[in-house]
Amino acid sequence: MKELDVTVYSTTNCGYCELMKNFLREQNIKYKVINIQQNPDITQYLMQQTGRLGAPQTSINGEWVLGYDPNTAVKIIKKFKHFSTMNGD
Repeated sequence: MKELDVTVYSTTNCGYCELMKNFLREQNIKYKVINIQQNPDITQYLMQQTGRLGAPQTSINGEWVLGYDPNTAVKIIKKFKHFSTMNGD
């Protein structure tokens, strides 16, 4: 199975960001973290991708989860796991 490409765009002292990262850890999903406050140029990218500036925003193989939304994250994760299983990865 191909690895998921997951990035959490977060801010310092963001409770919902921590919840999202904890959720991903509980699912044994590796992820990268980009702190929006430490990388202000990233806000333009997020606006282009999602039209939003809030945190967290999580990209899972190019599909977006806005805020702390584990239900949407699970749907996306299952879709990619099912897809890669069908392709024999």
